[in-house]
Amino acid sequence: MMHVFIAGLMQGSREDHLIDAQDYRSRITQALQVHVPGVKITDPYGLHPDSINYGLEKVRDTFVSMADLAGEADVLIAYLPQASMGTAIEMWTAFNANKYIIVVTPLKHNWVVRVTADEILPDLDTLLKQIENGRLAQLLDRKRLSPD
Repeated sequence: MMHVFIAGLMQGSREDHLIDAQDYRSRITQALQVHVPGVKITDPYGLHPDSINYGLEKVRDTFVSMADLAGEADVLIAYLPQASMGTAIEMWTAFNANKYIIVVTPLKHNWVVRVTADEILPDLDTLLKQIENGRLAQLLDRKRLSPD
């Protein structure tokens, strides 16, 4: 069974007490559920939709546990239309655990993206097409077969 962690922008560089639109998560989840049989999906926003209102202790616990889960998944998909410090930590954790990392972003020159990503995609539609045509599963199978 493939385990996918969906990382991505929540607050980004916002200075208010809001989060950015999270509809990308449902689109990725739906594509994975339809085209990757038996997939296990970890979606931090789905697990913690009210996290913007957490107190500091719960923020710390949630942050650490989500970073740990990012390192346990087979694949981390990061949606980054802009920089996100939390997503960068999740990417770094997955990178250090030798996981396959796909980053959907225009930030192809960003060092965190360049260092950690196995694949950089320009937009969400490109990612969804890769999931639909089975390429994601093929890439993961190839990585599993190659020596670490």
